Amino acid sequence: MDRLGRKTTHYALTVISLVASYITIMATSFEALMIGRCCQGLSGGLLTTLRSVLIGEYTSPKNRGAFLTTVSLSQAFGVFFVHLLGSFLSWQNTALVCVFLPFISLIMVIYTPESPSWLLRRGKYHECREVFRWLRGYEEEEELSEMIEARLAYERAEIKDSYNKQNWFRKLISIIGKREFYKPIILMIISNVLMHISGASTFAPYATLILGLLMGPNANAYFWMVFLDSLRLVSNTLAVYVINRVNRRTMVLATGLLSLASHVAIAYYVYFKQNGWNYEGVWLPALLINLQFVAVGMGMVPMPQVIGGEIFPLEYRSTGGTISMAGGGGVMFLALKTFPDLIDKTGLHGTYGLYAVIILVNLVIMMMWLPETKGKTLQQIEDELRGRPLKVEEIQARESLQSNPIVMYKRKLSEIHCSTTNIA
Repeated sequence: MDRLGRKTTHYALTVISLVASYITIMATSFEALMIGRCCQGLSGGLLTTLRSVLIGEYTSPKNRGAFLTTVSLSQAFGVFFVHLLGSFLSWQNTALVCVFLPFISLIMVIYTPESPSWLLRRGKYHECREVFRWLRGYEEEEELSEMIEARLAYERAEIKDSYNKQNWFRKLISIIGKREFYKPIILMIISNVLMHISGASTFAPYATLILGLLMGPNANAYFWMVFLDSLRLVSNTLAVYVINRVNRRTMVLATGLLSLASHVAIAYYVYFKQNGWNYEGVWLPALLINLQFVAVGMGMVPMPQVIGGEIFPLEYRSTGGTISMAGGGGVMFLALKTFPDLIDKTGLHGTYGLYAVIILVNLVIMMMWLPETKGKTLQQIEDELRGRPLKVEEIQARESLQSNPIVMYKRKLSEIHCSTTNIA
């Protein structure tokens, strides 16, 4: 993504997705099916990082949250669409219908510009200005100026050459202790824990098991799967509207508490049912599972996309995003693989009780560390994550700084951003 550019990377991953879909459709053996699914997993996983970065770099701060929330909205629609098609078509015909989506994406990539942030990093200032204004018009010239001034300061830095000559591993070692690098990664891993533990990844593959234990063996699992997918889609749509009107921290806290409450309530309900409570009403477990999915659709799934598109500094956006994606994949793997064993050993009430504790711990950490990003430029968020004004010695030797007005401007700008944040 950093070497080839956002657009070229998007091309490559979309082509891989198309080829993978073709292999899946034509598969006549288990091996061919696995190859197709692995290729789809590769392209989908890498697109997870790219899509949030692209939206964050393309969009205005006042609309960025809503656009980032459409990522989870499209995911919810995809899950709903596939489950709906799967009720009427074979898996191969379902894959045939779905192959048109990456094809449409490939056509759209042809007409989209390269990211202005990537052009800026490559020193293509004129092209950066043109693309930035094409995307946002002339109303946000201040942010464009901030980006260019910050990059000019970095280009003049004496530490730049020695840093760029390092290989990837040495670069990682040199930046791993910086707050603006490790803090976003930790926040992203925590947000992924909240997302997967809240039921975003565990419900779909184990829906029959969960609904049977919660609502009884006579529950129509297929009906409830489609119904809950529809609810998640509606909740995601509502989140697109709400996200620009509510602070990010408020959104995380509200939906996190709702998810926590629904998990605790489900755990108690199942425990009491298994220990002599004879209440047979279906509305109560239905209400509880619906509340869980409202929390998933409104915040637990959208917020990692929003956070991932906002909190990574330009210099570490690709590296940090890749590490976060790997961490998120690891969390999803653990959640999916441990869920059946937890059900066998502790029951649904024990599993949901454990998940409630995990949600509570991660929610507390998230609220301690997560900065408020609503309405702020990516440069302002970077300064806030750093926790202090940009140090002179990190950019240029003290002697040359005194005669460098561009760097002085950047330092003053950073001080203003940090002081404004502290006052707020």
